Amino acid sequence: MEAQAPLLPENNGPFKLLLFIDKRPNSTEQIRRIRQQLKTLSVLEPMGLEIVDVTNQPYLAEHFKLVATPALIKVSADGHQVLAGSDIETQLAHWWPRWQREHEANQQRTDAERSTVENASTIGSDQSSDITVNAVAQSTEILRLSDEIFKLNQEKESLSAQLAFNDRIISMMAHDLRNPLTAASIAIETLELAHEPGEEKAKKFTPELILHLLKNTKAQIRTINSMITEILQAARGPSANLKVSPQELDIKNLCIDVMDSFQPKLNNKHQSIDPDIPQDLPYVYADGDQVQRVLSNLIDNAIKYTPTHGKIGISALHRTTEKVQISIRDNGPGIPRDNQKSIFEENFRLQRDKAEDGYGLGLALCQRIVRAHYGQIWVDSKQGEGSCFHFTLPVYRG
Repeated sequence: MEAQAPLLPENNGPFKLLLFIDKRPNSTEQIRRIRQQLKTLSVLEPMGLEIVDVTNQPYLAEHFKLVATPALIKVSADGHQVLAGSDIETQLAHWWPRWQREHEANQQRTDAERSTVENASTIGSDQSSDITVNAVAQSTEILRLSDEIFKLNQEKESLSAQLAFNDRIISMMAHDLRNPLTAASIAIETLELAHEPGEEKAKKFTPELILHLLKNTKAQIRTINSMITEILQAARGPSANLKVSPQELDIKNLCIDVMDSFQPKLNNKHQSIDPDIPQDLPYVYADGDQVQRVLSNLIDNAIKYTPTHGKIGISALHRTTEKVQISIRDNGPGIPRDNQKSIFEENFRLQRDKAEDGYGLGLALCQRIVRAHYGQIWVDSKQGEGSCFHFTLPVYRG
């Protein structure tokens, strides 16, 4: 049951009880026993008992300076009293007679005040008799306002973080998009030269060179598209739905196509890809465009972190009858063990990468895509020995 800010009981009792619990399995039984005991002890009038889950409302625990749960707090006009520990029921049985005597004394005092002012106005009498109730109501109002302040602070922090993120994205876009745009423009301008008049120029532009320029242009456009996709997806927030349209997909051919698109980038760093993809790899049930983004992101990262003249590995295996596993391996600097889960979070970047191009969005998007296909993604890595990213996709069952 979701906890809310404690409210004043409808019966407006002489004091109110707040039971603070956490997510432990025995909390439900604790609530049941306290309620049962209150039914036995409550000879005055029905008492109001509010349940507060400290996991959902930690600020209330701070308000009462609680250090442990469970804890039962009595809130009254005179302040509050805390019963904590494993023997709350014993403490409640001990304190209840005193609370009852205090209530009777307060009631007698109120009756005496009424008798001295019985000829006064009805309003004055009501004010005298409601002193305790008003004090409890004031305490309740403080708790309600604390709840509102906590929520407003959370919203403020979220909005501030989003604004700072947007500012950083805009400045980085201007820088990062320039590189692939420039490379694509150079390739296109070079292809234009091939169609200018002149026999000498025509001889220089062999079919192989033209094909190389076209592939390079295609790769740069793919990079730009991937960057824009990451940014738009991040702008929607982590809670936004990711649309996937799964169908029968030849994952082997998709891997080969993506590898080929990175050949110009591999050539620039004198790197190579060592594929290990079996010919009988089954088809998967997945969205080809989305899986291509995962492969492109992981291969791009592998190229980025693998040293010049290094080698990148791509392997696939029919892991179970239901899953196909794809793995991309590099021999880069590796990822610290403490960060191997954090790297899949939105906007997380390793300290070493703060000055590098990128947004820290790619792996988070990969994780969302893989999970949307009911797969898993993880990394095996040792510092100084490289990293290997794995992800799974469901086998197609036509």
